[in-house]
Amino acid sequence: EEGPCGWGRCAPRVLQLCNNPEGYLAAYSLLAIFQGIVVNGLINISISTIEKRYELNSSLTGLISASYDIAFCLLSLFVSYFGERGHKPRWLAFSAFMLGLGSLVFSLPHFSSGKYQYGAKLEDTCQTVETTFSHNATCSASKKSSLHNYLYVFILGQLLLGVGGTPLYTLGTAFIDDSVPKHKSSLYIGIGYAMSLLGPAIGYVLGGQLLKVYIDIQIPERQDTTYTKVDQDDPRWLGAWWIAFLACFFAIWLLIIPFSCFPRHLPGTAKIQAEKISEAHNDGSEVLVQTKNIGESFKDFPVALLILLRNPVLMSLILASSSEALVATGFATFLPKFIENQFGKSSSFSATLGGLVLIPAAALGQVISGILVSKCKMDCKSIIKFLISTCSVALILNTVFLFAKCGNEPFAGVSETYSGTGTLYNLTAPCNANCRCLRSMYYPVCGRDEVQYFSPCFAGCASYLFNNMKKTYHNCSCIGKPKRENSSEDFFYEAVPGKCPTQCKLLPLFLTFFFFAVVFTFMAVTPTTVAILRCVPDKQRSFALGVQSVFLRLLGTIPGPILFGVAIDHSCTLWDINECKIKGACWVYDNERMAYLLMGISAACKVFTIIFVVMAVCFYKPPPATKVLQRKNAEMVSVI
Repeated sequence: EEGPCGWGRCAPRVLQLCNNPEGYLAAYSLLAIFQGIVVNGLINISISTIEKRYELNSSLTGLISASYDIAFCLLSLFVSYFGERGHKPRWLAFSAFMLGLGSLVFSLPHFSSGKYQYGAKLEDTCQTVETTFSHNATCSASKKSSLHNYLYVFILGQLLLGVGGTPLYTLGTAFIDDSVPKHKSSLYIGIGYAMSLLGPAIGYVLGGQLLKVYIDIQIPERQDTTYTKVDQDDPRWLGAWWIAFLACFFAIWLLIIPFSCFPRHLPGTAKIQAEKISEAHNDGSEVLVQTKNIGESFKDFPVALLILLRNPVLMSLILASSSEALVATGFATFLPKFIENQFGKSSSFSATLGGLVLIPAAALGQVISGILVSKCKMDCKSIIKFLISTCSVALILNTVFLFAKCGNEPFAGVSETYSGTGTLYNLTAPCNANCRCLRSMYYPVCGRDEVQYFSPCFAGCASYLFNNMKKTYHNCSCIGKPKRENSSEDFFYEAVPGKCPTQCKLLPLFLTFFFFAVVFTFMAVTPTTVAILRCVPDKQRSFALGVQSVFLRLLGTIPGPILFGVAIDHSCTLWDINECKIKGACWVYDNERMAYLLMGISAACKVFTIIFVVMAVCFYKPPPATKVLQRKNAEMVSVI
């Protein structure tokens, strides 16, 4: 079973250079990177484009996003149970096959839905003359399209990706632990997990660049003058979201080759396993698993699951990691939105900043903790105590939301009236009542009075000009006099596109504290995985990771974005109402309320994490010293 690297009798000598833990770690890391690119990068950045192209609302695209976790939950227990005694590298070859197939299926709607037909451009300025189209006609037309049926193809693609991702983080991680000495396990797992975080970063960069390419590559020429040619600044523009999925399909399928040639066990595994001393929680489960040989057949599945569910140390660690996952996925989803609204930055700049903070900090935390656990040669109880310290520091740093928050900038019709006319929380005022403005077209402008307006139309702007490639609005009936006298710029425009510059300068302070909060949060990830592998019987390690994956998704990654989304929605002060009078996205938030709500959720989860980790320390009973000594002597004799 510690055979050479190859396919049957075909075992080239050059392949034997990779027949070691380092070679396997390289292949594992590449597959984890591509999985992250597709699942956590490309899909997240393509969702808004898919919504517009296939006329899906946010609840349906949320179902697409959740389909991956649904498949993962349904299969995780069975894959980890049956794969424990199977050929783990071949399971990962199957993982690569399904991830590639999922990427291909996800891109198929582009090829069967025909060319993208963009509509006429809507003017964003004040139009006092009746427009040529009817809002009701627009509403009814959008309901007749069959494009939304492609929803099921996207769900199928996500389900296939979920099937492919299941073996990677259960059997793949357990194989690393099988193949390296105990004190090196945390280092190798930490490197593998850190490399997996590169995937979302690459996915965001690659997907973002490809969204600058037109969806059908070549922009069609229209004869009708009402259909002006689209560019990237046009709200009708859709990018080529599908190209990266096709590229990943080919790249992931190439990884089937290295995984199919690894042997069942890497050379030296038997010697490493013989030298390992069990640190399983002393509740009699290890003796039961060994004497009854539990796990050999499917009929043992309920007993094997019950053994793990009755392990108080394992369940405490799983609940602690689920609580941390809830916070991590919540911030991964909504940190860009928090930065955008709190500090007045653009959505693209906020997404870049969020990625620059979250991904390096998470990777750094996992590598540092892996090195510390490895160098200090911590046993199971020491690792769990180490988790208490990292979570406590992260909780203290979490208070950054209390002092690095910003107030709201003046917004006409929301936080203040139109120069004394109109009412709060009503965008329509006497100065724009005849403009027939659409609330579904959010295009903020900053007036010379340093007040933000929902759109040039709601600011009452009747015309615009281009000065040095910069658009400026004029003849704005709602905009008051400039607040700063003797300023030469005030003579050239009345409003400019974009939000008003924020007066809040706390962004660098927030990012610094939040960076270290993320570092200490992710310093708990690798040690938690190692502690879970240590506190269960050796023959149940993969299965334990499968159980953790199910709880992690049911209690963490699935409800996390939902809970954060509900909290953020509760801080909304202005909602989008489309032509069909249906409430859509939120345009304006109460910044202080948002900061307090997110801080409250995060702090509560951190407190729960610390409680569960303390419980794990209290529950843990190491094997008796005499048993360990006897086993060590017996194993040394067998090795000799």
